[in-house]
Amino acid sequence: MPPALPFSLPDRFPFRLPQTQKGRIALALAVVYIVWGSTYMAVHLSLASFPPLLLSGLRNLFAGIGLFVFAARKKPVWPTGAEIRNAALVGTLLVGLSSGMLAYGMRTVETGTAAVMVATVPLFATIIAAVAGRKIARGEWGAVALGLVGIALLNHGDPSSGSTAGSLAILCGAIFWAGGAHLAGRLALPSDLFVSTALQIGLGGSISTCVALLSGERIESIGFVPFVSFLYLMLIGTMAAYVAYGYLIRHTSPIIASSCMYVNPVVAVVLGALLLGEVITRWTVIATVIILLSVGLSFWFDYRRRGLV
Repeated sequence: MPPALPFSLPDRFPFRLPQTQKGRIALALAVVYIVWGSTYMAVHLSLASFPPLLLSGLRNLFAGIGLFVFAARKKPVWPTGAEIRNAALVGTLLVGLSSGMLAYGMRTVETGTAAVMVATVPLFATIIAAVAGRKIARGEWGAVALGLVGIALLNHGDPSSGSTAGSLAILCGAIFWAGGAHLAGRLALPSDLFVSTALQIGLGGSISTCVALLSGERIESIGFVPFVSFLYLMLIGTMAAYVAYGYLIRHTSPIIASSCMYVNPVVAVVLGALLLGEVITRWTVIATVIILLSVGLSFWFDYRRRGLV
């Protein structure tokens, strides 16, 4: 029997989940590949009505509440106060600051470029691990250096101050994500994966929402397209995609679960070109290949260090 998902669908629901574990893994991969690759376009469209921090905060707050309802139906072991505090800290970095900085940067940076920059998270994770005291091999530093070269090439030919500031914001978002992931592996979090995910997303979103409101962000009016894009980000880009990713973490290898790092930028670049009219330049292609190569090397050296290859 295939492992159960964190929730069940009604008997009359028109969509039927695959009955085999391989089929469910394939479905989960399709979701994280396509959905997370398309969220950059959805963020771009939502920013027409939503301020960046408020967009990130509300999206994750409502998604976290929804995921918590699903998780509670399983009657899980409830977390301790310390675990809730840790989930709030990790969630603030992973979804509050990271998503907020991404949305802020995407006001001036194209969707494909933003997605390629976010793919540098494993490189920043290597730097954070070095600061925390882990010995880093020369090859890992080489992967980091190669990724930095790719970032420089990615911004070649667009030296405008708005684009530069946006790129820095997105890179800061990648650093926050890497920092949150680092803490997630060291702090005591709720034992139930979906309770933990719901708390991180929901609490991180609530903190981001409070910061947005205190900083003066407000929604003056909401257009139809931005509203639909926001719903897509909340229901599909966050709730469905995190459930799929959690399933991959539980039932596949780290290599398979992390493979979205390679696919999401390609999906984002293609969708940006086809639907938003973004131009794919020679430098975009070269930089994308270099950055994805550096990420691949970073994964490979990490797996070799842990004796997985």
